[in-house]
Amino acid sequence: MTFEEIKNLDEQYVMHSYGRFPVALDRGEGATIWDVNGREYIDFTAGIGVTSLGHGDRGWLEAVTGQAARLAHISNLFYTEPYAKVAQALCTRSGMANVMFGNSGAEANEAMIKLARKWSFDKYGKGRGTVITLHNSFHGRTITTLAATGQDKFHNYFFPFTEGFRYADANDIGSVEAVAGHDVCAVMMELVQGEGGVLPLDREFVRKVADLCAKRDWLLLIDEVQTGVGRTGTLFAFQQYDIQPDVVSFAKGIANGLPFGGVMAGEKCRDVFTPGTHGTTFGGNPVAAAAACHVLDRLDESFLAGVREKGDYLRTRIEAMDLPCLGKTRGLGLMIGIEVKEGWTNRDLAARLIDNGLLILTAGPGLRMLPPLVITKEEMDRGLAIMEETLS
Repeated sequence: MTFEEIKNLDEQYVMHSYGRFPVALDRGEGATIWDVNGREYIDFTAGIGVTSLGHGDRGWLEAVTGQAARLAHISNLFYTEPYAKVAQALCTRSGMANVMFGNSGAEANEAMIKLARKWSFDKYGKGRGTVITLHNSFHGRTITTLAATGQDKFHNYFFPFTEGFRYADANDIGSVEAVAGHDVCAVMMELVQGEGGVLPLDREFVRKVADLCAKRDWLLLIDEVQTGVGRTGTLFAFQQYDIQPDVVSFAKGIANGLPFGGVMAGEKCRDVFTPGTHGTTFGGNPVAAAAACHVLDRLDESFLAGVREKGDYLRTRIEAMDLPCLGKTRGLGLMIGIEVKEGWTNRDLAARLIDNGLLILTAGPGLRMLPPLVITKEEMDRGLAIMEETLS
């Protein structure tokens, strides 16, 4: 189909909950993508941090098709091998105790909130279900995860929102203490605020929050939907912060494009969910789990060191360009934010870059880069050349 034919079908039959750029993508290889007209793009988005192994990865394809030919779905009423292997790999490499699988980041965060509230109910009874989150956070688009999100612009239209959330300022332990109370059961944080602008939290603040949680007997909940699975240069971002969370959510890059996510619990929370207290039809799906097994097998220490090196390379090159519309970079690994200077808008700059062959994202008021973790130096250099030529 042509771009116009696809666009016409979209306009007639698809709800317009997304503002799309005028590009219809068709196929990809690594971090390079072609549209339906055969035009080439360098991908600095990875499907918003999802295609960690890039497009068309042969090992991933063999894992997915091989499992699909054996068993595509059977439900969680029976055991299957792929999800059990993913659970083992995640726990042994993260220090967590066990896992529950779902389909998406928002669903993972919903489960994490439910787990925290049930843990508190089991131990203390009713009246202790409030979760503290941070201003400028983003935790999903369900009614509950929107309520957990600490941005006023998301708290509209869908009233009534779920109760039981209070918001503190990032990097200010006094602000966290100020909103505390006898009704709190947990603190929930992204270690790098993704949608809020790619803003890493200060390490000292995170350690103080962890200490406060231990002192007050709150759970420490870490949202690793975007930061997890190698994106920041370690398997999980919390491994760079000298903490051990009680519960961790994950999704996005775990299955390289297939819907897969979940929550990992620490030892004191491993038995909170009992049969019937939480569930999901597609969680742990064998095909998606086989994909996740392959992704985790690939993300060894050498691979993760390469992610850190690539992130440093991109940030150094971008800042050296000294472009009139861009400022400093920030982030961890291949999760990179770029300041947009006054007088420019990130949406306009992203549109210009996409028009010239570089797929890029926005976050907060800045630009955001989440390229496939397998991106090559040649692909990085081609993307940087487009950026420099377009924005000079």
